[in-house]
Amino acid sequence: MIDIKRIVENKEEVEKALSKRMKVEDMHLDEIIDLYNKRKEVLKEYESKRTQQNSFNSRMAGIERDSEEFKKLVSDLKTLSQNVKELERNVDELTQKLTSLVEVLPNIPDEDVVAGQKEANQVIKVIGEKPVFDFPIKDHVELGDSLGLFDLDRAVKMSGNNFVMYKGWGARLEWALLNYFINAHLSDGYEMVLPPHIVGERSGYTAGQLPKFKDDVYWLKDLDQFLIPTAETALDNLFRDEILNEKDLPRKYFSYTPCYRKEAGSYRANEKGLIRVHQFNKVEMYQYTAQEGSDLAFEELLQKAERLVANLGLHYRVSKLAAGDCSAPAARTYDVEVWLPAISQYYEVSSVSNVRDYQARRGNMRYRKEDGSIEYMHTLNASGLATSRLMVALVETYQQRDGSIVVPDVLRKYIGVDKIEKK
Repeated sequence: MIDIKRIVENKEEVEKALSKRMKVEDMHLDEIIDLYNKRKEVLKEYESKRTQQNSFNSRMAGIERDSEEFKKLVSDLKTLSQNVKELERNVDELTQKLTSLVEVLPNIPDEDVVAGQKEANQVIKVIGEKPVFDFPIKDHVELGDSLGLFDLDRAVKMSGNNFVMYKGWGARLEWALLNYFINAHLSDGYEMVLPPHIVGERSGYTAGQLPKFKDDVYWLKDLDQFLIPTAETALDNLFRDEILNEKDLPRKYFSYTPCYRKEAGSYRANEKGLIRVHQFNKVEMYQYTAQEGSDLAFEELLQKAERLVANLGLHYRVSKLAAGDCSAPAARTYDVEVWLPAISQYYEVSSVSNVRDYQARRGNMRYRKEDGSIEYMHTLNASGLATSRLMVALVETYQQRDGSIVVPDVLRKYIGVDKIEKK
C-alpha cells in the first residue's frame, strides 16, 4: 500500500509516477486527499471530546450524587458520550472510504522504470545463442508423447483443459529440476520453507492480490480461503504484524510449492501443452530487507535466477518491465525469459521484483533500527524457478535427431541418466 502521507504531501509527484501504469482519473488522488483531511479534522474533534469525556470522572468524584450539579454533569456526560460515539462512527466510515481508495492503487514505480505496457518492455541482456538444428524439430508435446514424458489427455480427463500430468522420465526430470533449484538455494544460505497451500483473505491482502484481483485465484467454497497462486503469497506473511531488529535483516527464504492459477483471459493459439497451465511447480525466492538493502537484494535475486538458467545451458534474455506490465505491488521487475525453439519465442520463467515497502505497509511488517526508530521492511520476490515453461525449453532445446533428449549436466546426478530415449 502507498503511504497516504506521500500522496497528501507530494500529490503531483505520485500522480506523475502512477501515470506510467494507470489513468489519472482512476487514481482518485484528490478524493483521497479530501478524505484524509476530513478524517484528520473529525479525528481531532473526536480525541478532544474523548478527553473531555474522561475528565468527568474526576469532576464528579467530589460532588454529592443527589445535588443538581451532579445531575447536570450526568446529563452533560450522556450528551457528550452520544457525540463521541457519533464522531467515532464518522472516523470509522471515513477510514474505510479512504482505505478502499488507497488499497487498490498499485505501487509507485521506481523513477527509472518507463511508462507503458508490455510493448514498452526493454531487453537489457541476451545470453547465449539460439539453438540451431540440422533436422526438423518437434515441439514439446510431440516429444513428450513419443517419450512418454507427459499425459495431457488423462490430465484433461481428470481436471479439465490446461492441466498436465508428468509421468515416467518426465516426472523424474521435473523432480530433478526441483532438486537442482533447492540445492542451489541451500548452498547460497537461504532457508527452506514449506508453507500451507491454502491461505486466508488477510494473507492475500498483505500480498497485494486482494481485493482488486479476487477473481484471479481459486477460492474454497463458503470459506475466506484460497489456493496460493505462488509461494510468495504465503512468504509475504511470515512477519505480518511483527517487528524485527535491523541486525537480523536481511532474511532470505525459498519455498517449493505447486501454484494454482485461473489464468483468466485468452490463450494464444500456440500456447499448448505446458506453456500456460492452471497448476505448475515453482521454487520461489524471497527476501525481507532494511530499506537501504533492497537494491542489493534485487541484484542478488536476479543473478541467482540467471545462474540457474545459464547452468542448464539454455538461451535466455533479461527484460526490464515497463510500469504497466509490472504486478500491482512491484516497484520494479526484471523477467528472465527462455527461448522456446518450436514456436521461436521467449517466455518468462522467473520474475524478479522489488516491492519496496508496499506489502510491508499492508501487513504491518516493520523493523527497529539501532537508534530505536521503527521503519517498514522492504520485501522482494523472485522465481527460482518455475518449471513448466522451463521444461518446454529443456525438452525442445536438447532434442536429438533420433528423438531422444540429452539431459543437461547439472541434472544428471538427480535423474541418474544422461539421455532420455524411447524404450
